[in-house]
Amino acid sequence: MKKITFALVALHFMASGCGPKIYKSNEFETVTTKHKVVAILPADVNIKLRPNETRKISSEDTRRNEEATGFSIQDKMYSWLLRRSNNYHYTVKFQDVSKTNFLLKNANISYDDLRSKSRDDIAKLLGVDAVISSNVRMDKPMSEGLAIAIGLYYGAWGPTNKATTTINIHEAKQGELIWKYDYEASGSIGSSPDRLVNALMRNASKKFPYNSRG
Repeated sequence: MKKITFALVALHFMASGCGPKIYKSNEFETVTTKHKVVAILPADVNIKLRPNETRKISSEDTRRNEEATGFSIQDKMYSWLLRRSNNYHYTVKFQDVSKTNFLLKNANISYDDLRSKSRDDIAKLLGVDAVISSNVRMDKPMSEGLAIAIGLYYGAWGPTNKATTTINIHEAKQGELIWKYDYEASGSIGSSPDRLVNALMRNASKKFPYNSRG
């Protein structure tokens, strides 16, 4: 079965196509003062291939790679927040993603199930005060002439691509959206999933909730 491991691929952003947009609820300050622990969910990833590539890769392979990429982004975001915790003095702790994923699996909640589950139910299951979820859309992540073979990798992936990413934070009690960050960028594809999270979080960090220095 042919498979492209998108989990090992991320965007190396060269230029932002659209400035970031931030939403913060009126109750944000009141709600977040009592938050102690926040969980990070696997990212909801949608990979839009070029027309030629959709004929070469099955929908099932694409779905599996979207899931792998979603868990990879979750892990990289968690690591990013841990590494910057001393700099930004976050007022909450972030639940270890291995614990988050264990609790979800133990409750028979699959990656696909997360889309239909209410955020308050997920927060209560995880025993946290809020959940961070993200949506990532990657447009045309492959060049036309890319050979589809496991283990074959090209250093230059050709034309400009686009990624649209949204970070959402829902509080636990009512599952209400209290913070939302939309970011769109374009650039050539690099070799590390860290690039996607670094580009996103560098832009979001100063406005990111729970940052006592913000």
